[in-house]
Amino acid sequence: MDKEYIKNEALKRFRSGFNCSQSVLSSLAGELDVDASLLEKVSSGFGGGMGHMQGTCGAVTGSFMAISLYCGSKYADNDRRTTEAYSMIKKFDAEFKELHASTICKDLIKYELDSEEGHQKLVNNNVFELVCEKCIADSIEILSRLIE
Repeated sequence: MDKEYIKNEALKRFRSGFNCSQSVLSSLAGELDVDASLLEKVSSGFGGGMGHMQGTCGAVTGSFMAISLYCGSKYADNDRRTTEAYSMIKKFDAEFKELHASTICKDLIKYELDSEEGHQKLVNNNVFELVCEKCIADSIEILSRLIE
């Protein structure tokens, strides 16, 4: 896995308008041997903490989907596939929380996404660049360690 290429691809996708989840998941299309367009569609509702509800961070949900796809193609037996996916997801979660203290979008970005005032604060304080891009990049870093 070319971690730097994938990280740059994920950030490029985010900067071009894809949400965090789409950016992480679709940047791994080549590694997962899945069509990027399909991954963009599947993950489109998971940005902004799942449907802009500011729950689980989109970079995290995109990573969880990537882990599931990875395990799904690695193990034919469903019990093994599921067990391995759960184990990797728990490891990812622990590493992400070690870096960011939370996997919850609202805790990470500190502002309301859907209010005009909150969105303006996000823009004025460069939260998309300083927080969201860091979460995306860190997610790729963690995934690269787990997958390899």
